[in-house]
Amino acid sequence: MIHYIKRKDLDVVKYDACIENSLQSRVYAFSWYLDIVADNWDVLVSGDYEAVMPIPWKQKYFIKYVYPPFWLLELGVFSLDKELNFQPFLECLSTKFRFVESRLNTDNIVGHFKDNLLRKDMQVLSLSEDYNLVFSNLKKDRKKDLKKANNLGLLEKWNDNSGILIALFKNNVGKRTPNILESDYNILKKVIDICIEKGVGEILSVYNNDDKIVASGFFLKHKKTVTILVSSTDFKNRKNGANTFLIDRAIFKYQKNFNFFSFGGSSMQSIAKYFLSFGAETKEYQQIKMNTLPFFVKLFKR
Repeated sequence: MIHYIKRKDLDVVKYDACIENSLQSRVYAFSWYLDIVADNWDVLVSGDYEAVMPIPWKQKYFIKYVYPPFWLLELGVFSLDKELNFQPFLECLSTKFRFVESRLNTDNIVGHFKDNLLRKDMQVLSLSEDYNLVFSNLKKDRKKDLKKANNLGLLEKWNDNSGILIALFKNNVGKRTPNILESDYNILKKVIDICIEKGVGEILSVYNNDDKIVASGFFLKHKKTVTILVSSTDFKNRKNGANTFLIDRAIFKYQKNFNFFSFGGSSMQSIAKYFLSFGAETKEYQQIKMNTLPFFVKLFKR
């Protein structure tokens, strides 16, 4: 039976143990991570925390709705049972909320609710081979980028300051993403700083020979997977191969101890093509979208 448990009533020890030991384990689902990124969140719980589904929610016009917080790439259902039926979780979700927009994870395959599921793509690189073989699978353009970066003397700097990364992101990617608010950047800084403190995240920056930052990224480490959570280049200096150099240096470092390198994913063809040019493969995940709001309220969700 599925129970709806409010955050304040959650058995955090049992909940986090389920996330840690689940087949779908993701860092985004831990209570401490959700406490940072979500306005509010509750949980659908099966049994004695044998399976859980965290639910971030907001309230608008006295209506509670499920939403995807920034800086959170995958959620969904987390379970110790590989034969778990996900349908009861979605049925329960649909009875609790009239509007739902939430990402599942790549290990959740849902066959029901097809009218409410959107297919999304994520690009993941296997690190099972040594770096030389990974390098040999790079497309020609990526190898050209690395040659440019080396000729220009670009330098990698690990453990850079989170404020430097966020400023670069804000002044470049952020200008093309006006829906990211100042409060969202404050949350991002807290996410990065706490992940670094917990040993599950690292910053890599790239500088040119004038000591000017040209690229930076934050990498999440969990189990055997490394994920790019956020990254940016200096858009005024995009022909120096800095972004490719950034990713290549991260792959070089993490290849020894991790099995997979996730690019965070994009269903935009141009971005996906760039990620795939590193030898990555496409993995599918699903996004839930349900809307049973009255017509006059639906207008507010456009």
